[in-house]
Amino acid sequence: MSVFDVLSLLGGLAMFLYGMRLMGDSLKENSSGTLKSAMEKVTNNPIKAFLMGLLVTALIQSSTATIVITSGLVAAGILTLKQSLGIIVGANVGTTVTGQIIRLLDLDSQSGVSDWLRFLQPSTLAPVALMIGIGLIMFGKFRKARTIGNIAIGFGVLFSGLLNMTSAVAAIKESGIIEKLFTDLGANPFLGYLTGAGIAFVLQSSSAAVGILQAFSSTGLLTWKSIYAVIVGIYLGDCVTTAIVCYIGAKTDAKRVGIVNIIFNLGKSALVLVVVILVHQLGLIDELWESTVTSGVIANTNSIFNIVSAIVLLPLMGIFERLSKRIVKDEAVKRGKYADKLDALNPVFFSTPALAFKSCYDVLMTMFEASRGNIERAFGQLTDFKEDAQEEILDEEDEIDSMTDKVSRYLVELMPHLQSDDHVVILNQYYKVTGEFERMGDHAVNIMELAGTMHSSRTVFSDEAKKEMEILYELIDTILNQTELAFARRDQEATEQIEPLVRVAVEFIAQMKKNHFERMSRGTCNIMADAVFTNMLMECKRITDACSNVGVAIMVRIRPELADHEHMYFEGLQKGSNKEYNKAFNKAHKYYFDKLEAK
Repeated sequence: MSVFDVLSLLGGLAMFLYGMRLMGDSLKENSSGTLKSAMEKVTNNPIKAFLMGLLVTALIQSSTATIVITSGLVAAGILTLKQSLGIIVGANVGTTVTGQIIRLLDLDSQSGVSDWLRFLQPSTLAPVALMIGIGLIMFGKFRKARTIGNIAIGFGVLFSGLLNMTSAVAAIKESGIIEKLFTDLGANPFLGYLTGAGIAFVLQSSSAAVGILQAFSSTGLLTWKSIYAVIVGIYLGDCVTTAIVCYIGAKTDAKRVGIVNIIFNLGKSALVLVVVILVHQLGLIDELWESTVTSGVIANTNSIFNIVSAIVLLPLMGIFERLSKRIVKDEAVKRGKYADKLDALNPVFFSTPALAFKSCYDVLMTMFEASRGNIERAFGQLTDFKEDAQEEILDEEDEIDSMTDKVSRYLVELMPHLQSDDHVVILNQYYKVTGEFERMGDHAVNIMELAGTMHSSRTVFSDEAKKEMEILYELIDTILNQTELAFARRDQEATEQIEPLVRVAVEFIAQMKKNHFERMSRGTCNIMADAVFTNMLMECKRITDACSNVGVAIMVRIRPELADHEHMYFEGLQKGSNKEYNKAFNKAHKYYFDKLEAK
């Protein structure tokens, strides 16, 4: 044995690994969308999940990739941990397909092979696959053709690497190292187990580790007793890497996918070792025990071990799931301020929409109160700035965003369960006001930031501007009062009060802008104060717009005939044809503009 023989062996291994990676990556690229959508449809039927895991792994040539994809789907909430169990078992069986392909090496060592079988020999397949692949890449006009070309090249490089390894192993055989190594492994199954685990861990591929054994089998020195424990050890070494990938930065159940894979492979290892040793002690496999193995025997041994283990352990996967939950504890999640309200958004109420809507109503009222509270705190920051209040507003905004997300999802999930048009009207109203309540909170944060700008730049409003802002806040607070009353009671009278008040606010803000420009021309207001004041008025206008939109949503629920005709409702009010609207507008207009003139 020379250093060149070792280099040839390692070079062949590198080609084999690269070919397998190229083939697997190209297959994934060509069918990743199909694979993902198919895996998403896995039901609670463990047999279907098992078959899915087997087929996906056989296609992409990597159990690690299959289990990592599964872990990602679990993390995304598309699959549950329970649904992933069958996929894990199937992935472990699917990885044996590579070994069955590699067994074609046996044809190279056979004499008198027919022309048809000669075509399947790796020494023929490798160059043919490479020629096809290179031709498709060089001359293929479409992306799919180039992808198929990469698959063919990967296949050709894989077998070229195997041929290189078998050639190098034949040279190393004369040194006696291989014979001594596998004699020791046959005498000590535990050493064989650790060797297999180590090889698979380093290569990060059980298929590659088994492929190396198949290449070494060409020497004629490997016996069944020297390789069975190595094969079993390979199962553990491969799944450790998978578990690490699943664990990093993942959610709790996604981590458990990797742990279940380890538990399954430990169980599989223990089962196979115990059964093999017991059967050997009974003298039932003496002939097989001492027999020289070929590439095909190794492939069959690997497949049988995995298939039998899957049949025995698949019914026990529920136990493995519970064990993984003991190993990976549920993370201590900090419950939000309004978690109790959100807990009521339970899918169990979907069959009784009235209960589901009651849960939504409670959350929406809480959202409104939180947004209104933030508006009040934000305005307070303009005159009495406190750093703690800034943090309090931001924390409350996080809670509002969380409630928005939860109630929006709940309404979307509730929609297919609704049977009556009345329920659809309620859902549409709740969905619209959810967004408006959330926007109110956003505007409060914007006002808070403007207050922070004033504080950091030591900017102050003129006394006139302060007085105007106080009156405007009083008007906005009145609008918020009417909005809350209208939504809480579905009160038509309160709802009809919103729009005239909003129109008063629009005119009041317009007057404030005129007054502000006059102060600017007199030089009583600086540029920084101008920017803050102008943006403040814009945020106030948007708060009143949100209240107006809520009022319209409530009115549509009270008067369903207005649905899709809200503009007609607005036009009728603005034309002055509604006496009650005119009366409310005139009263509010006089009250707030009188205060403005008396300042």
